[in-house]
Order: sequence, then structure tokens, then C-alpha cells
Amino acid sequence: MALIYETENFTVEAPARPHVSREEGGHIKVAIKDRSITDRTKLSPKQATELTRLTMIVGQALEAAMNKRGVPVIKINYQDMGNWSYKEGKSHYMHYHIYGRVLGAKNQPFPESVYLPDRSTGFFDNFKPLNDDDIAEIKNQIDRVAADEKYIEFQKIIDQIEE
Repeated sequence: MALIYETENFTVEAPARPHVSREEGGHIKVAIKDRSITDRTKLSPKQATELTRLTMIVGQALEAAMNKRGVPVIKINYQDMGNWSYKEGKSHYMHYHIYGRVLGAKNQPFPESVYLPDRSTGFFDNFKPLNDDDIAEIKNQIDRVAADEKYIEFQKIIDQIEE
């Protein structure tokens, strides 16, 4: 995983083994730092609000960045999962996947749902992760989007919420 961004409670990462290849829109994972939190019902009000703000910013930034990088993302999908950890006997923690989607994709065709077979099938083996230039542009776009008045107001609300 390549770290893209982090907040008080979450990390934003580019998976080394993505579910959507970069040329088909890309894949970002937003994960809780406190790995004892297994799903959204365990979040504090502050964490839940922070997560909502962050996923909105990251989704908007992914779309803008990939379009700027020549990948014509037309839709962002957000998915709350974590089932595979159970198959591997690992402890589960809350995380979200954010997928860019493009028309004409061959492996993850839009407007179909993202196809997520078991990794052992080899389906994802040739998928390309976001590259360093993609990540740099996503970081730039996160900073730009977070400066929008809507997200500044959102942050003010988060700062007022007591833990």
C-alpha cells in the first residue's frame, strides 16, 4: 500500500493489488487507524463525520486527478467491505474502497458492479496500481478539494464534536 493522505483517524492508501486497474479508473482504500473498530456502527460521532467528509473529498479528488492524468473517470463507487479477512482468519477492521469507473473498461466494465472474485482466481493479477504520478496528482486534488468552503464547514463541525 502506498500512503496517499491521512487524518486524525484514517489513512488513505493506494493498494498494491487493486480491484480496479488504474487505466480503468483506479482504486483507493480508506482505513480506520484503530483496527479494533470493525464496522461503522462502532465509530464515534466524530469519527463517522470525519469518515464521511474524507470519503467525499477523496472520491472527488480521485475523479479529478485521474481525468487530469488521461483516465476518463465518469463515476466513483464507494464500497464498505472487509469480508476477505474472515476467509484468511485475520481480524477485520473497518475500511472503504473507492473505485474510479470508466466507459469501455474490459475487466471491470461500467455500469456493472465491480466484480470481486477471490484473489486466488487470478482475476486481479494483471491489474495495475495507481502510479507515483497518479498519487501525486491525487494528493494535489485532495488539498484543492479540501479547501472548498463546503469541506471547510464540514471540518468546523467535526472540530466541535466531543469524543
